[in-house]
Amino acid sequence: MNKKQLILCALAALIFTGCSSNSTSRPATVTNEEIAALYKDLPFEMPVLKIPTFPNRELNIADLGAISDGVFDNGEIINDAISRIAAQGGGTVVIPPGLWLSGPIVFQSNINLHLERGAMLLFSTDKDLYLPLIETSFEGLDTRRMQSPISGKGLENIAITGGGTIDGNGQAWRYVKIEKQTERQWRELLASGGVTNEKGTEWYPSESFKLGKSNVIDQNVPVPPTTEEGWLAIRDFLRPVMISFRECKNVWLDGVTFQNSPAWNIHPLMCENVLVTGITVRNPWYSQNGDGIDLESCKNSIIYKSSFDVGDDAICIKSGKDEDGRRRAVPTENLIVSHNVVYHGHGGFVIGSEMSSGVRNVVVRNCLFMGTAAGLRFKSRRGRGGLVENIYIDNINMINIKVDPITFELFYGGRSPLEQMMRQAEASNEPVALEPVTVETPVFRNIIITNVTSSGSARAMYFNGLPEMRVENINISNATFLSTRGAAIGEANGLKMTNVVIDAKEGPMITLFNVTNSVLDNVRSLNPANDAIRVGGTFSTNIQLKNMQISPENIDAPEGVVIGL
Repeated sequence: MNKKQLILCALAALIFTGCSSNSTSRPATVTNEEIAALYKDLPFEMPVLKIPTFPNRELNIADLGAISDGVFDNGEIINDAISRIAAQGGGTVVIPPGLWLSGPIVFQSNINLHLERGAMLLFSTDKDLYLPLIETSFEGLDTRRMQSPISGKGLENIAITGGGTIDGNGQAWRYVKIEKQTERQWRELLASGGVTNEKGTEWYPSESFKLGKSNVIDQNVPVPPTTEEGWLAIRDFLRPVMISFRECKNVWLDGVTFQNSPAWNIHPLMCENVLVTGITVRNPWYSQNGDGIDLESCKNSIIYKSSFDVGDDAICIKSGKDEDGRRRAVPTENLIVSHNVVYHGHGGFVIGSEMSSGVRNVVVRNCLFMGTAAGLRFKSRRGRGGLVENIYIDNINMINIKVDPITFELFYGGRSPLEQMMRQAEASNEPVALEPVTVETPVFRNIIITNVTSSGSARAMYFNGLPEMRVENINISNATFLSTRGAAIGEANGLKMTNVVIDAKEGPMITLFNVTNSVLDNVRSLNPANDAIRVGGTFSTNIQLKNMQISPENIDAPEGVVIGL
């Protein structure tokens, strides 16, 4: 380096901590060696992801005049810092300890947004800052939404790291249902402002939100207005996901706490090489659509050593909804989910219900789910289409699951013949209507689940496949389910259960409805009084029982359906 370069570097040090192009050495929660170890015995080919590196160039927002008082809007300063660092070839924008209010932040390539421990980035409740409305995708459908608090599109090498917290001020965006509040909480919510629906059972933050909610189809996607004025009239209803990275490559989230989002917390969409390590994701349990992370149509991803406590699904895998998703034709594939904890949510690990482009090649290992409604949750419905296959799940521990540790729900949002049978407590003798199989028919197959322990669930398992496209080749082995009720398995082909304990306090151990070509091998209850197997449905056939310690009088099945004991 010559004398002139030394002088320039010294001057730059007034703002930048370095001017070399070496990789930054800021500490992370993981190492590349840890990440490489996750690939051991991986049952499919997947490139080994590595932690992204950034030039050793930093800019602290406090050096640009940012004010940590929770009042001053630092959005322009943070975006300016990103632009300055990007123009230099990339590096790290540092958020120091303090409470930093901000409007929307737009990423650029080669940027690491680093929140030091003690830093909180709090997003403004001024909705004017999140305009104009943008073209995007939400819940798998092409639509328009408000600008996300943090977003980036078509970028490479981006990261959010550190030990700080990002808060989306979600209470200013979300609606609330009365049944999810105590009487005192509901009174305080009404006193805070906003409006309610005509029945007084839902609270909305504004009239704009209420107007949008009144025109809903497909859950949260509104009937498209025909004018810009019409869109703007319902803008508050079009609440954004908090972190939106779309069509980006080499994305890294590490160490940061993401909380209180307007809608979903983290939404990587059509991204490649997504590395999520050591993060904490939180939302109030009553937050509508308060998902943890929704990985949608992404390729080569890892979610590792992170924790989730949210108001909807925690770790959710998607690939678009219905015709919009099939037209996109970008599956989620090559995913490792390992060493994560979910404290609350509708589902611990979830595929669907928006999976119309398909999901394949997924490993889920060494996870703990506590108090979720479902543990391993697979959901879809007629009209979605899409193929979910080659899912490998191992070493999952669950406690106090409110409904089912394992559930396949292909009548999501509706009722099926199995549900009718369970309500009536008897098998129906009426043939099940078969819909034609088309591109709109979802397919779930080749899913292997091993080494699962669940204690304190309402039911052991629930399979609710489609009569015209049964869930196929589901293999469950070395598993224990301690539950109030037994397993309810409907519309399944090629099911195999091996070394499974289903210890139900009430009713039969297993109910099978239209189950074909399946094997139950050493499936037992710890309570012989509740080890009954009940079989119904006009299509049930070729169900083999092996190594079973169950007396014939405890098998309620049509003649010839069950083979052996």
